[in-house]
Amino acid sequence: METTLRAADDADRCRGATSGLGISGRTRLFAVLGAPVAQVMAPAMMNRLFAEHGVDAVLVPVEVSPGDLDAAVDGMKRIGNLDGFLVTVPHKLALCRHADHLGDAARLIGSVNAMRREADGSWSGDNFDGEGFVRGLLGADRPVAGKRFSLIGAGGAGVSIAAAVLQAGAAGLAIVDIDPSRAEALAARLDTRWPGLARAAAGPDPASDMVVNATPLGLRDGDPLPFALDGLRPGATIADIIMKPAETRLLREAAARGFGTHPGLPMLSEQIPLYREFFRIP
Repeated sequence: METTLRAADDADRCRGATSGLGISGRTRLFAVLGAPVAQVMAPAMMNRLFAEHGVDAVLVPVEVSPGDLDAAVDGMKRIGNLDGFLVTVPHKLALCRHADHLGDAARLIGSVNAMRREADGSWSGDNFDGEGFVRGLLGADRPVAGKRFSLIGAGGAGVSIAAAVLQAGAAGLAIVDIDPSRAEALAARLDTRWPGLARAAAGPDPASDMVVNATPLGLRDGDPLPFALDGLRPGATIADIIMKPAETRLLREAAARGFGTHPGLPMLSEQIPLYREFFRIP
């Protein structure tokens, strides 16, 4: 009898702990894949969204090295209650090959930052970094149409931002990357949609209205600046898509020199409703 009561008490405590976390055997799983993942802020924002809309789901960070990515994704696709991924540095370009269907933005730029499982078991991918970035600028009363941009970094987020600012009416885009061939390839791809507006460059265009850091430089203490601030026009705005820390060294030094600054968090905040639609969250 005592054993039975003790087991019942243990079960009650277990149920209480589980209900406190909001996780049960019916909970649907989502993962954000990256390396590193200590800086990701999507779990807090997406889990709040799930809670607000009464969705029994949880998003967790999953650190996967580039060498293990294919095996990890293939394995995670076999998890029956895993419904989708978010994707962060450095996997956005590589995840494209794991999608069976691509949205228009992902197809153009060859990069995904979200994937969902379809009812038939196939996987769809798209990229909302660029649209989130543009929405964040407009929400901060920073116009895009008619402005000249320099983009530092032609990786998974950078390619999405490049396409989005041109789609929003930017007057020109200089693309800088540590690998010049990658910048040239992106400029050529964009030229098929927006002829004459994008070009590869060795450094930021001094005439730019906005210079955007789309590299990982700034995630870690001691990182060098992703580009030099010398020579930029005084009225330029410096944007950084890094979200944590909220104020990177680049933004601090730009503000100290009198430049306008735009942080990374609005890009994520503006993507949350896009993720909600993409993942069909009621």
